[in-house]
Amino acid sequence: MKSYYALAPVIIGVTIALVQPQIAVALTSTEVAKLTKAITVLIDNKNGSGTGVIIKREGKTYTVLTAKHVVEDQDQYEIVTPDGQRYPLDYNTVKKLPEVDLAIVQFTSDQSYAVAKIGNSDEAIEGATAYVAGFPKATGAISNSIYNFTDGRITANASKPLRDGYALVYSNDTLPGMSGGPVLNDKGEVVGIHGMGDTMENFQISDQNPNIIIKTGFNLGVPINTFLRLSAKAGADVGISPPSTPIATAPKADDFFIQAEDNYDKGDYRGAIAAYNQAININPNLAQAYYRLGLTRSKSGDNQKAVENLQKATELFAAQGKKADAIRSQGVVHSLLKDYKGAIAALTQAIRLNLKDTLAYSNRGNVRSDLGDWQGAISDYNQALNINPNYTPAYISRGNARSASGDKQGAISDYNQALKINPNYALAYNNRGIARSASGDLQGAIADYNQALKINPNYANAYYSRGNARAALGDKQGAIADYNQALKLNPNYANAYYSQGITRATLGDKQWAIADLQKAANLYKEQGNEKLYQQTQNKIRELQP
Repeated sequence: MKSYYALAPVIIGVTIALVQPQIAVALTSTEVAKLTKAITVLIDNKNGSGTGVIIKREGKTYTVLTAKHVVEDQDQYEIVTPDGQRYPLDYNTVKKLPEVDLAIVQFTSDQSYAVAKIGNSDEAIEGATAYVAGFPKATGAISNSIYNFTDGRITANASKPLRDGYALVYSNDTLPGMSGGPVLNDKGEVVGIHGMGDTMENFQISDQNPNIIIKTGFNLGVPINTFLRLSAKAGADVGISPPSTPIATAPKADDFFIQAEDNYDKGDYRGAIAAYNQAININPNLAQAYYRLGLTRSKSGDNQKAVENLQKATELFAAQGKKADAIRSQGVVHSLLKDYKGAIAALTQAIRLNLKDTLAYSNRGNVRSDLGDWQGAISDYNQALNINPNYTPAYISRGNARSASGDKQGAISDYNQALKINPNYALAYNNRGIARSASGDLQGAIADYNQALKINPNYANAYYSRGNARAALGDKQGAIADYNQALKLNPNYANAYYSQGITRATLGDKQWAIADLQKAANLYKEQGNEKLYQQTQNKIRELQP
């Protein structure tokens, strides 16, 4: 293994950001924003865009660190610097690091550009301030990629990374196109490279409450120390010495937390619940783990335990001085308990704390949707989108409200806009399929469900929706196969049991139909849905001899 070294800073013509031994002083967010804008670049391509950060200068040659998937395809790219200048990227100079989602690229310029300071990502602990910068992709609302700087907190920093080297988790709002951008600490030092934002599937809290959208905090980055320890070996040495490799210890709470997030993202709710519990066993004060555990349990249909976990999260957030998080957690509790007035009050309080809280506006709209106040809901979604035109969950929720109020074409338009922003948004395909199905376009609906399942093969809702479309087309066996698959992924999916029971009844299989409907009735009762429980019981009585 090659030893890591730092180039002597007296070498003329070479600018690098060395890890400094002196104590760095925390900066204001405004100061960090100014520094960050000067080091962040757009990596532009006809098929999309990404972000990078300048980490080295040698003469006229600048080195940019980015996410490997930003420059994965051999194509023509341009580096757009903070002054708006465009420089062609020589793809032959691209160096992709093995087994991690990182790459370095270069451009040449006579201009003088700032170089990032490199921090120690091992010191990025849970609760620490985190900033992320990047260029969200252009949308129908915004024709150009506009620089975006967001603040948040480190949620976890695992010693055992996930696939592609991801180990940093942070709560910042991120959008497609920001991949490859810097993650910085409160001193303005780069501690990671952003690579993955919220998987949009995760905004939907439960199959029982499909309108409730909650930010997961599942944003992933590769720690900068991972890059430093690999760069020289991969022939991408930038002359920066990494800290010594930490001594291996027993798994910590962050390791289980990040594994839980990964399990959740894959649709493995049981695995996620087990891992969150392990994280809590190690650190009983890990509020975010209780919060995420509550959301996961709600997603799997266990609202009673979900409420218990979320109430504990609320207590811990409040005790730790995280008022906004406490209010948000309490708002979810109100929603799950169907205390919609309480939920609206909590979300209105969150808006008063931050008039630009897109999530609070969006969630208040979701609660108003649950109350049937479609126009009030649409007004809240409009406000969220005025603040952030790239906020895809608000397009989905507004589409849902428009669909419920009878405006199917308006709904489809919103789902289309969400897909322009994020073409891999499975939830948008699923919901557009539902709107198409309601408009009579069953084949178009099935095409959308197929696309959703191509993106996420573990998407229970898409199997359920496709089953409904197949049943409507007369393909009863195909429908039952889809309902079965949905139930394998989510055994507490009451609607899937109900639809499967009804479909089996049309085939004359009353015994199995009654068994499915009884399971649906039991789940509806457990989930507190008295209306559907009674409806299902009536169906059972109709089928009984």
